Amino acid sequence: MRVVLDTNVLYSGLNSARGVSYRVLTLLADARFETAISVPLALEYEDVLGRLVSSGRLEARDADDALDFLRRASVRQTIFFLWRPSLRDPKDDHVAELAIAAGCDAIVTYHHRDYSPMVRFDIAVLSPHELLTSLGEQ
Repeated sequence: MRVVLDTNVLYSGLNSARGVSYRVLTLLADARFETAISVPLALEYEDVLGRLVSSGRLEARDADDALDFLRRASVRQTIFFLWRPSLRDPKDDHVAELAIAAGCDAIVTYHHRDYSPMVRFDIAVLSPHELLTSLGEQ
């Protein structure tokens, strides 16, 4: 199974070690699923990590390590064809384009409605809990 992790899952998982998002992040090296990443998504991840550092919730070194790990653990995908506009929020279109280009099975997010148009591409929209359930982790 190949998925794209929406930024809100990354933020939630790094903000608290108690929730399902954190559990998803701990499984990134697991062979049962893989994540896809693109340059725009990596930059968005970097921005989110920077906010966690600025707020004092994450050390700069830990943020750098997390971003390096995400880059190494994920399948890098170049986007050659744009599907804009696909979603209600144009800021999320790059996530949709990555999911399509990388042949992903799902987008993992807390914002189901934002990605509901992805069903036309046969891409599921899962919460972190639903991903864990599909992996037999819940």
